[in-house]
Amino acid sequence: MAEYLASIFGTEKDKVNCSFYFKIGACRHGDRCSRLHNKPTFSQTIALLNIYRNPQNSSQSADGLRCAVSDVEMQEHYDEFFEEVFTEMEEKYGEVEEMNVCDNLGDHLVGNVYVKVGVRRQVGLRKG
Repeated sequence: MAEYLASIFGTEKDKVNCSFYFKIGACRHGDRCSRLHNKPTFSQTIALLNIYRNPQNSSQSADGLRCAVSDVEMQEHYDEFFEEVFTEMEEKYGEVEEMNVCDNLGDHLVGNVYVKVGVRRQVGLRKG
């Protein structure tokens, strides 16, 4: 039985643990999810939830109409954001192997940034 439970952990067949949260550290159901969201005690990947704000999704004028943001402005905004976060992560955790910024409209993913650091610098979670 233990072998079977270990084989389905974090999969769609696992009725106790949330497979979405297990894979990406976010779940569309949030606190209302019927399954457990297990946070790792240490990880090579850091999840920074909802920190990137896409100007095209958030820029509105006073009358509620969307403001046009050019492709050049979008790219400049993204490049500045990426460089700032990348530099801060390198200073804090060492070599950054990979960094992904989500520009997804799903509430559980929008603006999430996932940073993979070198194996020698696994990040432990602090309680409190």
